[in-house]
Amino acid sequence: MDDNLTIDRGCCQKLSGSCSKLEVYDWLHDVVNMTNPENIIEVRFKNTRKDYFRNVNNLKLKAGDIVAVEANPGHDIGIVSLVGELVKHQMKKHKVTLVNGEIRKVYRKAKQADIEKWREAMAQEHATMIKSRQIASDLRLDMKIGDVEYQGDKTKAIFYYIAEGRVDFRQLIKVLAETFRIRIEMKQIGARQEAGRIGGIGPCGRELCCATWISSFVSVTTNAARYQEISLNPQKLAGQCGKLKCCLNFEVDAYIDAQRDFPPNNIPLHTEQGKYNFFKTDIFNRIMYYIEDAPNSSGPIAVPVDRVKEIILLNKRGKKVDKLLAHIETKAAGKPKEYEDVLSQDSLTRFDQPKHRSRKKKRPANKNTGNRNPNRGRK
Repeated sequence: MDDNLTIDRGCCQKLSGSCSKLEVYDWLHDVVNMTNPENIIEVRFKNTRKDYFRNVNNLKLKAGDIVAVEANPGHDIGIVSLVGELVKHQMKKHKVTLVNGEIRKVYRKAKQADIEKWREAMAQEHATMIKSRQIASDLRLDMKIGDVEYQGDKTKAIFYYIAEGRVDFRQLIKVLAETFRIRIEMKQIGARQEAGRIGGIGPCGRELCCATWISSFVSVTTNAARYQEISLNPQKLAGQCGKLKCCLNFEVDAYIDAQRDFPPNNIPLHTEQGKYNFFKTDIFNRIMYYIEDAPNSSGPIAVPVDRVKEIILLNKRGKKVDKLLAHIETKAAGKPKEYEDVLSQDSLTRFDQPKHRSRKKKRPANKNTGNRNPNRGRK
């Protein structure tokens, strides 16, 4: 068991970059398996590739076991990532459909010979990728081979490539098959999938979301940046894949909900002092900034959303307000909010403050009477 665990850790690191990559927490591990009577398990392969197999031999499998599974042709080696009740939920999430109940089988737990052959196959992947790139370049194909994944029995390899348009790679497959003496499968991926397979650190300082937990890539548009009042700077909005960052979609719904009752920002505000045009918005603080339409403008003025709606309504009636802000609202807009300890929590810096303890000085002892008071007993 210890040897198997050691192999598992090493192969998991080699296989997917990190054991936590797209890992799913089995929150139904203590529930009796009722909805998965076929005993289907989830198996993780290199990087983000996962597949589902039926445990026809009723093997006692757990997450982390290395198994030999059915492939076309031959067999493949992978790591069990999920068993039990949650597998059906994952299949529904990833929209895995079973045609006439057909699903590939788990052959056995991987033997030592299977693991050694599997390691030899993984050791050849990088050199194969470099060689295949040279071959594609010699054939003048407008494509980039981003990764190569060998099957566990070294009879087949998947070549992941990126291309802008359609590529006729029939000659490439012929040359690759003659060079490496294996069966070739070409699979096209996008820029986001390539970034997920390679991995890296994002500008936030954390590991890329596409390499850790994102499994379905939703299209990202510049409208998400507009709703969040983000500057449309391509260098800041683009991720390492060169596309718009996936995280732009994470909070856009909250911004849209917060702006539902906001007035249009293309309507100027008319006052007795002059005309004010929209400048920017602080969405969650519900403040809109306006700047005076004059050459000697003093700068943007913070106006609450309710006040803006009130001024727009009065302007529609043909009335102009005396001031952009009332006296009380000017104080509220100009003065930042102070921290209020609602939960009566202690200060976080309470341990940094030095403690001053009052120490009473001890009176010196009398040589004749010791610690006794010499005035005791006198009248």
